[in-house]
Amino acid sequence: MIGHTDNHVDINAPLDFVWNRTNDLRSWPDLFSEYASVEILAESAGSATFRLTMHPDEQGREWSWVSERTWDREGGVVRARRVETGPFEFMNITWTYETLAADRTRMRWTQDFWMRHDAPVDTEWMTDNINRNSALQMERIRRRLEAARQAVVGFDTVPANTRRGGDLRTLVSPANVGSTSGFCGAVRLKPGESVSEHYHPYSEEYLFVATGEIRVDLDGEPTVIPADHALLVPREVRHRLTNVSEVEALVVFQLSPLAPAPHLGHVDTEAGPEEGPAMRVGASSAAVPR
Repeated sequence: MIGHTDNHVDINAPLDFVWNRTNDLRSWPDLFSEYASVEILAESAGSATFRLTMHPDEQGREWSWVSERTWDREGGVVRARRVETGPFEFMNITWTYETLAADRTRMRWTQDFWMRHDAPVDTEWMTDNINRNSALQMERIRRRLEAARQAVVGFDTVPANTRRGGDLRTLVSPANVGSTSGFCGAVRLKPGESVSEHYHPYSEEYLFVATGEIRVDLDGEPTVIPADHALLVPREVRHRLTNVSEVEALVVFQLSPLAPAPHLGHVDTEAGPEEGPAMRVGASSAAVPR
């Protein structure tokens, strides 16, 4: 009889977040306790061939093999097979993802396999072993992903985006904590420094000035915001931020709802300090992770 296992775990996180984190092969040595390294051998938008190497076992043996993995994001399915089968005649794996609620996802792993006649263990033994290990790894993944959604994110722990001017950091986003309705961050502006003009086709933006004083040009009309004050920037309203104080300004921003895709989030209407003429849609995708 062919070996078959079927295991699942329910994770308190949105499907996109679970999908992206669990299919980031390069992070697997941290996500799984059993893998020492992952080497990507070939990669495309919908597939990857890679070598997995496990931590040494109790006898000091280091197991390694090559697998191929393909993604169907629309269908919520990942299929994998061992290219180097080792003790298996074959090993085929299917991961499926199902939304149970807005912030709850079921991840299921099914595996079908058959052991070689000269393998050190039989199919029954391997079935029991995979079931035990899958439960352990799934619980580890659940804990890590749920903890990541509650992470405290510091200004200096995320990449800077300086393309439009200032030092802009996206702090809470779909990419790092799995937010589903918007994202927020902050920008530091030196005296006289500006964030170049742009607008958001899908999102409102909420600005709060923590320190300094800024001028926001809304469709060319200037509005001054002192410290401890806030301003709404409606959808499709062109806006430019300029620090008009003599101290560094810290401006906190939030955008909601999310654009249908990250590259649609912003439209630049003038060039930033690091590039040539605008008008470009989505030029700031690095600042609008999703």
